[in-house]
Amino acid sequence: MDSAVHWQQRVGNQRDWVWRGWQTRYTYIRPAQNNQKTTPLILLHGFGASIGHWRHNLEVLGEHYTVYALDMLGFGASEKATANYSVELWVEQVYDFWKVFIRQPVVLVGNSIGSLIAMAAAATHPDMVQGVVMMSLPDPSLEQEALPPWLRPVVAGIKSVIASGFILKGVFSVVRRPGILRRWAGIAYANPEAVTDELVEIIAGPTQDRGSARAFSALFRATMGANFGPSVKTVLPTLTMPMLLIWGQKDKFVPPVLARQFAQYNENLQLHSMEDVGHCPHDERPELVNQIILDWIHKHFGETKFLTPEMSQH
Repeated sequence: MDSAVHWQQRVGNQRDWVWRGWQTRYTYIRPAQNNQKTTPLILLHGFGASIGHWRHNLEVLGEHYTVYALDMLGFGASEKATANYSVELWVEQVYDFWKVFIRQPVVLVGNSIGSLIAMAAAATHPDMVQGVVMMSLPDPSLEQEALPPWLRPVVAGIKSVIASGFILKGVFSVVRRPGILRRWAGIAYANPEAVTDELVEIIAGPTQDRGSARAFSALFRATMGANFGPSVKTVLPTLTMPMLLIWGQKDKFVPPVLARQFAQYNENLQLHSMEDVGHCPHDERPELVNQIILDWIHKHFGETKFLTPEMSQH
């Protein structure tokens, strides 16, 4: 990883694509020895992140596979649309991208909400998906299930107050400050050294875009809605393709205890726990995660076994 090179130069060939009238950003890297028989990868970022969050993974994985990454609508360099955001909307964005640019089964790799999108896409469009890699998989249905019935309307009322445009505008003006974003990242990451100026730049940059405040309000309200995303307990058992679940044992955003629970839902799911890692394993320990993914692809799809430069030295 050459951190001396700006991250924009380390994430491949960035392009813009118009989806449903909205400008969206994507990138791709193809290996020097392009082998059409290998499985393409699509990388899906988490909430508040973007293509740049994969800067330590794109080049390494792209040495062996054609790798794509998308900025989900509302994030990164994609348009900050005032849309009816939901996991379903982003699933359709990924599927339409696949139909336009790839048209062969892929491995979806997601972090946080990106892993939820990957899981939902595999269920909705199995023709697109050969395998799924999920990191720190959230389950929107768990909050409702955890609340006693009498408390649910109270929580809903509190959420509706918070979701007012006036309050969210004030919240956004605070949370987009680099210092606040650095503290937020400090909670997400177990290793303080991983919270670099570069990471803060990647997170903070899109919040200055035109329409970012309105998009933030729409996104925030969407995440509080009952129909924002599918239930892991409902969807995960229905999937038949190989799946890998990577989870940091120091994840403070999504409880690591859920990992073993989710692993029991489907025998096709392999669990890999990582000690001393937080919510974003691919960015906190990229050398390990890259190798884990390469090994897993080799095991399940019979493709060439690769060693990343970092791992080949051990």
